[in-house]
Amino acid sequence: MSNFGHGLLERVKAAKPFFAVIFLQFGLAGMDILSKAALNQGMSNYVLVVYRHVVATAVVAPFALILDKKIRPKMTLPIFIKIMLLGLLEPVIDQNLYFMGMRYTTATFAAAMCNILPALTFAMAWILRLEKVKLKCIRSQSKVFGTAATVAGAMIMTLVKGPLLDLFWTRGTTSHEQQTGGAISLQSSIKGAVMITIGCFCWACFMILQSITLKTYPAELSLSAWICLMGTLEGTALALVMERGNSAVWAIKWDAKLLAACYSAVFCSGLAYYIQGVVMKYRGPVFVTAFSPLSMVIVAVMSSFILREQLYLGRLLGAAVIIAGLYMVVWGKSKDYKSETPTIEEEVASTKQAQAEENPNLQAITIASSGE
Repeated sequence: MSNFGHGLLERVKAAKPFFAVIFLQFGLAGMDILSKAALNQGMSNYVLVVYRHVVATAVVAPFALILDKKIRPKMTLPIFIKIMLLGLLEPVIDQNLYFMGMRYTTATFAAAMCNILPALTFAMAWILRLEKVKLKCIRSQSKVFGTAATVAGAMIMTLVKGPLLDLFWTRGTTSHEQQTGGAISLQSSIKGAVMITIGCFCWACFMILQSITLKTYPAELSLSAWICLMGTLEGTALALVMERGNSAVWAIKWDAKLLAACYSAVFCSGLAYYIQGVVMKYRGPVFVTAFSPLSMVIVAVMSSFILREQLYLGRLLGAAVIIAGLYMVVWGKSKDYKSETPTIEEEVASTKQAQAEENPNLQAITIASSGE
């Protein structure tokens, strides 16, 4: 293969994680829109979470049984306990709190609050030594300041409203805020923000624990199937308690409720857990969560078209700050990856050194030839 072909192949290989996480954010953005529509129609968030993971388990499990047959390690008690905890952290606690927070606010607001996820994940990974940080190094400074910028942008979107943007496709429509009697109250915003923040903390814990679990259970599809199954069982127990005596909430028809459950199951549980696992094995949990602000930008645009939510200047400015912070984090992570990945020359030298250590005669020949 020519140098050009080899270089192109390397670039495509390096770009795969970026394409994967960007695809993931588009999927999560679609979930926000559809889930908000289903919640607006009166669907219980507890039931939505259960149906979501029932479908996800049914879709992912057959692929996991077939494709992971040769690489799936033996299940042990410590691994099973981690899987149970994974099923509780994200599928049950995070998703229910996220949907409850979205019910109090809007899809755009909920997506904006999730921008604290990179900061939480970064801090936890730093504490657990999963992320290398040297404050005197420019790439570490870029990651720290970029993560802080994403949080600042999220706060701007949350607290700074600014003037209404006059968009022609929202003229003459009744927005969600108008339907609820004017602008969303401060009390509702605070309730929603607290719920989503706690949910994001559980999500960050989930990402860290998934990264740790993959080291002893390196079968991404099987792990995704187990998480979806545990999320179904634990979520059903919670739903039966919270919705006791109200069997009508379990009824589902061919409407936005069914679409939200099926879409979020396939794209945001099955595929998301798998993509996160694959990318985290090579780039770490911070890289995956660093792209979460993109979901907010996508949701803000899509919700103005589909849900007719109003856009404000403050949210637009916050989005700009978030994107700038995201660029800083990605730049720092890319420098980390390059410094950790050995070049071809380094790999050849390392191979020769290992061979020389194993064969003393070869080592003597190498020294003699280098002397000449």
